[in-house]
Amino acid sequence: MITQLSASTAVAWAADVAPGAASGGGNPIMSFLPIIAIFAVMYFLMIRPQQKKQKEHQAMLNAIQKGDKIQTSGGIIGTITGLDVNELTVEIAPQVRVKVGRGFVARVIRPTVENPKA
Repeated sequence: MITQLSASTAVAWAADVAPGAASGGGNPIMSFLPIIAIFAVMYFLMIRPQQKKQKEHQAMLNAIQKGDKIQTSGGIIGTITGLDVNELTVEIAPQVRVKVGRGFVARVIRPTVENPKA
């Protein structure tokens, strides 16, 4: 008796809660809305800032000139003595020159008011 009552109550409750579920109704766009929202959030928080940073780095690499003081991604600081399409010749000590790939330049060190020797 208790199992019959529980089963009939469950069926009645399911019919009241989800009347369109049995017919397969519902808007398919609403089911994709969370996925679209997640993609939009990922684009604005991850992809767009990375693209902006990459463009700034490329602009910095294109503006490098002889005599600029640079720091490589490995931490080596030196002065550019020669430019090539894909390589830079960097003097890291008197009469010590190394070749560095352009992509490994982390930043150009510019003289500032606080540090005029840079």
